[in-house]
Order: sequence, then structure tokens, then C-alpha cells
Amino acid sequence: MRGAVVIASGGTGGHMFPAVALGDALERRGQKVAYAVDARGLRYLPEGARHWQVQASSPTGSLAQKLQGLLVLGLGFAQSLVRFLIARPKAVAAFGGYAAVPTGLAAGLLRVPLVLHEQNAVFGRAHRLLLRFARTVALSFEPTAGAPATGRLVGNPVRAGFAPSPWRHAPDQPIRLFVVGGSQGASAFADVVPAAITALGDEARRLRVTQQCRPEDLERVRMSYAEAGIDAETASFFDDMPARLEAADLVLTRAGASAVAETLVVGRPMLLVPYKFAADDHQRANAKALEAEGAALVIDPDAFTAEALTQALDGLLDAPERLARMAAAAAGLARVDAAETLADLVVEASR
Repeated sequence: MRGAVVIASGGTGGHMFPAVALGDALERRGQKVAYAVDARGLRYLPEGARHWQVQASSPTGSLAQKLQGLLVLGLGFAQSLVRFLIARPKAVAAFGGYAAVPTGLAAGLLRVPLVLHEQNAVFGRAHRLLLRFARTVALSFEPTAGAPATGRLVGNPVRAGFAPSPWRHAPDQPIRLFVVGGSQGASAFADVVPAAITALGDEARRLRVTQQCRPEDLERVRMSYAEAGIDAETASFFDDMPARLEAADLVLTRAGASAVAETLVVGRPMLLVPYKFAADDHQRANAKALEAEGAALVIDPDAFTAEALTQALDGLLDAPERLARMAAAAAGLARVDAAETLADLVVEASR
């Protein structure tokens, strides 16, 4: 790992997908890359990637849980210090979340150049903690609440395979609705979406639905659509997400950073239902930023009912020209070269 760029990330795909995209971009330039991730992040790493597992835990909950979380983070910090003293990395790129904190703090103490990348429209708590040590701050949204004025807009790197695709819809064809709620689906979508589409009545024939569900919800969602005579494909996981997004005319999803970044790159209009328990309410901020630019329609999670979704879908089915405008706005917001731009900043910081 000596002389490598260390990429500090972990937790969810929202942090890990852009981290791996950056790693790929750096390796294409001949840079050595090593990942410092927590236990949850290991499953997202490419096969054969150099890495180590950082001891990390969220210092939240009861007093005992907070103390335990701080202790684990302290162990991760000590672990990172030892590794850095031995290996002498040339730079660290941190992608937020508590899993990046120990590695980022070690970089700050040892004066290893540190680059922070914020994926959301709110500057996260981990990054606020690490900001004093950062040489460069990269942002995905403009503006990003709480971010320093020196932050540089680069966009959010996306996984390989996602690429711009023109939005085209023939008037005599159904609207293809793709419903996706994250890596494991979303139970709220399983409850609300079939009921909302069924309530469209004859208008539902103008939709062709593809929906990702949690495994435990899959059968009842299938039955709901079948009983209503609605053309729908359901699955607990899709391993061809770029093709699914490209085939869609409209995407109904949460407002996680990677989900919206991938949809922007492909250039598809969005119906967004933010996850209201996201840290710092960042999903609501992401959604509102995209709605303000005309790329999305937002349904507040506290108002996400079958009736509200039926009304939103009915309005969009009657206005394909609005979908076309939203698709154009999404494509215009996309930062297709985000991984390469971020790699430029990391290499620049390491010099």
C-alpha cells in the first residue's frame, strides 16, 4: 500500500458506489489504490481490491451505545495511524459516513493530503468533523447546505455502465415506470405503489410497471398487480440497473445520492419520495434541489399515500411533454465525468 491513494468509505452503496468509481478512475491513470472500509462496505469492493477493514461504529443511541461507538472509532483511528506510519499513503479521499472518520482523522494528524467528497445536498456530520484537515472539498450539488465556500462542484461518480441515453417515448406506447427503493427495495413502495396504480382504473393500461421489492414483499406485490390486471414485472433485485434505467420513461425512487446521480446520468425524469429518517434529512434536500431544477417531482414522505401517488401519476400520464422536459433537465444536470474530475482533484492534492 506504500504510496497509494487510500479511499475511505463504508456503510451503504450511497457512499461505496462513488468511492469505487473513483478507485477505478485512479487505477486507469496508473495510481495505486487501497480501500479503508467498515464491515458493511466490504461487499461493494471489486474482487481483488487492496483493502483493510476499519473498526468503526456510529456513536448514537443510548449513553452506553454512544460510548461504545466512540471507543470503536478510537480503535479505528489507532489502527489507521499504524497503517499510515508503515505505508505512507500519498493521499486520502473520504466519502463521508462514520466509517470514513478514523481514516480521515489519521490523515489529518499525519498531514496526509485529504480530499472530502460530499454526495448529498447537505454537508454531512463526518465531513464537518474532518473539514479542518481537508486540502480539497468536492461537492455533488450546488448549493450544498453547510459546505465551505471553497468547495468545488464535481458531481457524484457513478458505477460503470451508466451512460447518457436519449429519452424517447412513442405516443402509442405505454409509459414505462421503473420503481426502485434502494438495494433492498422499500416496504412503503410495496404498500403504496400497487394501490395507487390500481386506483388509476383504465388509465393504468397506459403504464408498464417494473418494480423492485423486498423479498418478503415480493409475492403480495405480484398478486396485487395480477388481480388488478396490470402489466408488471417484479423482482427483489435487478443486476442490470443501467439497462433498466435506460428502458424507463419515468423513475420512482428514494432520493439517495447514488440513485439520483445514476438516473441523472441516464437522463430520466424522477418521482422522488425522500427517506425521512436519512441523516441531516439529506434525502429531502437532494429531492428539493432536483425539483427546483425541473428534473423531478417530489412527494413528501409524510404525505406519501396511494391517493397522492395516483394524483401525481395521473398528471404525468396526461402530460408526456412534461416528462420530456424533466428528462432534458435531468440530462442537463448530470456530471457524466464526475469520477475523472474527482480523480484530477485527488492527484492534484497528492502532489
